Amino acid sequence: MKSSGQVNPEKIWIFIPAYNSAATLESTLQDLPTQLKNIIVVDDGSSDATTMIAKSNGVHVITHERNRGYGAAQKSGYEFALNNGAEVVIMLHADFQYDSRVALIMAELIFLGNCDLVLGNRIRTRREALDGGMPVWRYLINRISTIFENVILGQNLGDFHSGLRAYSRLALNSIRFESNSDNFAFDQELLVQACALKLRIGDIPIPVRYEKNSSSISIRQTLRYGNGALRILFLYLLHKFRIVRNSKFSSK
Repeated sequence: MKSSGQVNPEKIWIFIPAYNSAATLESTLQDLPTQLKNIIVVDDGSSDATTMIAKSNGVHVITHERNRGYGAAQKSGYEFALNNGAEVVIMLHADFQYDSRVALIMAELIFLGNCDLVLGNRIRTRREALDGGMPVWRYLINRISTIFENVILGQNLGDFHSGLRAYSRLALNSIRFESNSDNFAFDQELLVQACALKLRIGDIPIPVRYEKNSSSISIRQTLRYGNGALRILFLYLLHKFRIVRNSKFSSK
């Protein structure tokens, strides 16, 4: 993407993966900067009113007839945005946990050419994170895993597990995200692929906002997510040291 430094809202697409998100989706949509009009909701087989709420807010809706998984929803969203001319795609969880008012700032870092990928960092300080409602066990897992991933991947990011992320068109056109998992491991796989391709990753502080209806994956899902993260890091190290080369880490 040519770096102009000028944020063009018409070239920014907001993508929201949603599954049974009727309780929080409308608040999430209404919290978006008013300049952003290109909005996609991928309803991944919800059994509640998620699709109806999305349509009533006048956004693009992609509906999976069955629940295919968080990663599968992302694949649908990114492909739709890229096919419709997006230069920046911002992925936002539907649970109203993230302050999306910073979306334009995230996009600006990409338009300026400073970053190819920008993450929202929920953990500026321990006290702020816990006061914002983040469960202690989730905070501890986040801190341990983020430190570990920073060391392995040579990064200095504050929150490897953010549900607010901005990607340049170049990044999404380079990363082989189509080969990634259809479950929660998708996010970590994509970040490791970005590091393998030496894409520039930055982050921006956002307040923690855990509320009653904020989604929270179960312990079982967390363990599955953790296993997926460890697996992709292991494959990355094998690839990096030329023990076993893997096409997942090569550019499209």
